[in-house]
Amino acid sequence: MRAVSINEKLNGSEGLQLDEHLLKINEVKKLIGPLSGKLALYCSDSCIARYLRARNWNVKKATKMLKASLKWRLEYKPEEIRWEDVASEAETGKIYRANYKDKTGRPVLIMRPRCQNSKSVKDQIKYLVYSMENAIINLPSDEEQMVWLIDFHGFSVSNISVKVTRETAHVLQEHYPERLGVAILYDAPKIFEPFWTLVKPFLEPKTANKVKFVYSGDSNTRTIMDELFDTDHLEVSLGGKNVADFEISNYAEMMLEDDKKIPYFWKMEDASATSQLNLPINSLSDHVHSESNFDASDERTKPGHINGD
Repeated sequence: MRAVSINEKLNGSEGLQLDEHLLKINEVKKLIGPLSGKLALYCSDSCIARYLRARNWNVKKATKMLKASLKWRLEYKPEEIRWEDVASEAETGKIYRANYKDKTGRPVLIMRPRCQNSKSVKDQIKYLVYSMENAIINLPSDEEQMVWLIDFHGFSVSNISVKVTRETAHVLQEHYPERLGVAILYDAPKIFEPFWTLVKPFLEPKTANKVKFVYSGDSNTRTIMDELFDTDHLEVSLGGKNVADFEISNYAEMMLEDDKKIPYFWKMEDASATSQLNLPINSLSDHVHSESNFDASDERTKPGHINGD
């Protein structure tokens, strides 16, 4: 598939001219300062553009957000998580990458709240991060976003927590801006509505607008699925024709093969490069949110918006 240049991705978007976009990208680069190793690879022009879009092309806000993500990546090391680190979280198929993509070629992460098998916030977030990183390495060269498909069959209020959802929103919006294309909530029951009302304030309006409710008995919302997916590939439980179900042994094999791609995805162009910043780590600390700590014992209750995606 033909790679798309940063110029093509930026041209005509957000009502700004291409040269204005590039100017803002270069401003962010100067404010971030010199990087090396994996962080330098991470901070491509396309990456910086995603952070700028998440902050409506405000250079100061985008830089603050990106600095926080760079520090998080340096400390959390999401690219170093491997299947064996999260396999126990994956056993029930509560989150898995589908073996098909949507009609535009975007990877699809299927989430099934009924299959929750863990009470550890830390472990659940680690598996989410692994799944996000896995979807990213499987993006086609001309695509930056993925699809979340949340299957609510068998859902009960015991399957989900505000804390995990809040952490999920934080990780998605603060460290993976503009990676979510659309989130489909499929057959969400009435008992989910109060939970959604509670969680929605934690989402930036831009993110909340990407959430679409689809009901199998509603032909109007079903058209969303028809527009996004080939029904021959889509699972029967989601209105498709594919009778295959999640099988952990097959999925483990797929993930182990994907893990082999990771070193090539992060391959250093300069063999002498290190995975450290040329600047002291403290230079990235100024704007890091306390929410970056994913310890399950951390009882955060502070309300308010989490800006981002």
